[in-house]
Amino acid sequence: MPSCIIETPIGFAKIIGDKNGISSVTLTSKKVKSDSIPYELLDCVIQLKAYFKEDLQSFNLNINPEGTAFQKSVWKQLQTIPYGKTISYLELSKQLGDVKAIRAVANANGENPLWVIIPCHRVIGSDESLTGYAGGLCRKQWLINHESNNKQQSLF
Repeated sequence: MPSCIIETPIGFAKIIGDKNGISSVTLTSKKVKSDSIPYELLDCVIQLKAYFKEDLQSFNLNINPEGTAFQKSVWKQLQTIPYGKTISYLELSKQLGDVKAIRAVANANGENPLWVIIPCHRVIGSDESLTGYAGGLCRKQWLINHESNNKQQSLF
């Protein structure tokens, strides 16, 4: 399956996808950008670069993440969280119709294969604390600040 690595302000991202859509965007420890971008991934690369330049607030990509039906329902709901806004895991569970599923929702959130595109970083604790982020809490804070109207400098 076609893939490439691009540099972002908070690390290198590996993008995987094909004619059926983007299946994965993950942070990688490889620190070498791809020399060429496969045609199937070009729009994703363009949109990610625009997002990080603050020229894009909503992705318009054909996505094709692998997951269970439940995970896909959580990921779909994550995409409704507006740019620059955050919600709690409890609120996300309520939106999905089952307050008691908060742990399952949090786990599905953590399994999100499309970093930034499906904005799992916009989900925080009920007490507004930053909790659980596969890319590290400093990156979650960076992304939230990046989308915030009142930008604050971060030490991270």
